[in-house]
Amino acid sequence: MRELVQDARISQVVLSERVGLSPTACARRLQLLEKAGIIRGYSADIDAAGLGFLMTVLVHITLDRQNEDALTAFEREIEKCSDVVSCYLMSGSDDYLVQVQARDMEDYERIHKQHLSRMPGVARLHSSFAMRSVSRETLAPLRFDTKLIVDSAAS
Repeated sequence: MRELVQDARISQVVLSERVGLSPTACARRLQLLEKAGIIRGYSADIDAAGLGFLMTVLVHITLDRQNEDALTAFEREIEKCSDVVSCYLMSGSDDYLVQVQARDMEDYERIHKQHLSRMPGVARLHSSFAMRSVSRETLAPLRFDTKLIVDSAAS
C-alpha cells in the first residue's frame, strides 16, 4: 500500500520486487484489494496552483435544521457543485466542512454567492483560507498493517 500511495503508476513487476512477492502473488493481492473496495481506483495528484487555482478555502457550514431530509437535500446539491473538492459531515458546532479551490478572491466570492450560500438549508457559512499546505496524505503512511489489509481484502 505504501508503494502504491507513493506511485500509483508503478508496474506490477517493480511493485512485486519492492514488496518481496512474486509478480503473480502481487497481482493477486492487488486484485483482492480492488475487489474488496480497499483500492477504489488510481488517480493523478494534480497541482491546483499550476492550473491557476491559487486559493484553498475551508468552509464550515451550519444548516438551519439537522433532520434527515435537510441533510439529504444539502448533500444532493453539494455533490453537483463542481467547485467543491471535498465535503464532510461533521460532529460539533458545524454540520459540514467543505473544501473549495478558487482562482482568487473574486472567484471565491462567485462560488460563495452563486453556490454555497444558495444550498438548501444553509444558515451560516464561515470561510477559512489556507495559507500553505504543510502535510497532505490520503492515509497516514505508517498506518499500513499488511496483515490487516490482506485479511480485510480476503473477507
